[in-house]
Amino acid sequence: MKGFIQTLKNIWSIEELRNKILFTLGILLVYRFGSYIPLPGIDLSAINTDILNAKGNSSGGNGFLDILNAFTGGGFSRASILALGIMPYISASIVVQLMGLALPYLQKLQKEGESGRKKITQITRWLTIAICLVQAPAYLTSVTNFFLPYSDPSISAAYIISPNSFWFWFPSTIILVTGTMFAMWLGEKITDRGIGNGISLLIMVGIMADLPRSFVSEVQLQSGIFILFEIIAFLAVILVSVILVQAVRQVPVQYVGRAQGGRSNYMKTFTNTVRQYIPLKVNAAGVMPIIFAQAIMFLPGVLANAIYNEGNIPRFFQDLSNPFSFTYCVVFGILIIIFTFFYTAVTIPVNQMAEDLRRNEGIIPRVKPGMETANFLDDILSKITLPGSIFLALLAILPAVVHLFGVSSSMALFFGGTSLIILVGVTLDTIQQINTYLLNHHYDGMMQTDRINKRMA
Repeated sequence: MKGFIQTLKNIWSIEELRNKILFTLGILLVYRFGSYIPLPGIDLSAINTDILNAKGNSSGGNGFLDILNAFTGGGFSRASILALGIMPYISASIVVQLMGLALPYLQKLQKEGESGRKKITQITRWLTIAICLVQAPAYLTSVTNFFLPYSDPSISAAYIISPNSFWFWFPSTIILVTGTMFAMWLGEKITDRGIGNGISLLIMVGIMADLPRSFVSEVQLQSGIFILFEIIAFLAVILVSVILVQAVRQVPVQYVGRAQGGRSNYMKTFTNTVRQYIPLKVNAAGVMPIIFAQAIMFLPGVLANAIYNEGNIPRFFQDLSNPFSFTYCVVFGILIIIFTFFYTAVTIPVNQMAEDLRRNEGIIPRVKPGMETANFLDDILSKITLPGSIFLALLAILPAVVHLFGVSSSMALFFGGTSLIILVGVTLDTIQQINTYLLNHHYDGMMQTDRINKRMA
């Protein structure tokens, strides 16, 4: 504890780091404040929250909607001006990244350095607006038909303006689009002038916002012994998540220097060879396979509601809409494994890595440069991705497992899946940046060992 307090003092003593942290906290506070501002024409104080929560719980829940609500810090369910949060920007970034594999124009921009990245960022922003213009009306439909049903007399008092009028839909659509662009701007400001990745921090804060309330509710429902075991299990899951995020396969590389003196410039000597490593992550895809899989799992429920009348939906489709059912977990886990291989294959350019090694006079011992190096890296990546995808799938369905042991649904969501992976990944990334400042000023890092820093190198 004494060492932790000293570390906080060291952080505060570095003016640049202190200003960055205070700036980041200020931006995050603005974002959290915005998530409580409702859309114009809606008075949330007129709603009986117990009735609203009961309606949400009676719907059976939906994993994808729960994730959207978590990513926005509850703004999605509060009809906030930031209800769409940063998710349209994340979706646009994924689309642009995948399109870069097929469109020569984007591939050219990726090779143009800083100027190319600026153009890609601008394309992503315009695509974000386009996605918002589709998602905003869809969200307003869910507000009027699901979250705040106008026909219910216990909730209709919340509407100052009729939800079916032009004067509700048009301003609300503009405000939702503007709210997403504002959130994107806040994230970029954190990245430029604060500490950590701004977009990731906004998502993490939104997820963490619901953790205290869920834990307090759990304490009120469970016994002391059960809560103790629950805390121990939660810490164990965090440990496993850290291992999954940090695990890498180090591929040794030798960079051969040029000979000096009377020898030819093209002659190599191994007396000044520098040995380094290529760190191939076991979970190179991160949290994206879970997000993709949840988007797919969202479709059966939508199709079933469109085809069947309420109350006549087949049991199979009901199970696919319930994130705690056995059918959902099996299909969800299989999709995660498939998407992990897919996303890893399209985002880790082994051919480009092999070409870069050849240009920089780097070789993998006992492997020929060029195509053989690319095949070697691809083979290793395939072997480590399999256990990584299985562990990721198990971690994603863990909330359903702990729910079977009596953990409430709201608290169970923090035992795995997208929420926990994001919390762990963003926290480790931010700690690494803080450690860099501390080490540059000759202070010990936030962690007494540099093991994590070596793994993240």
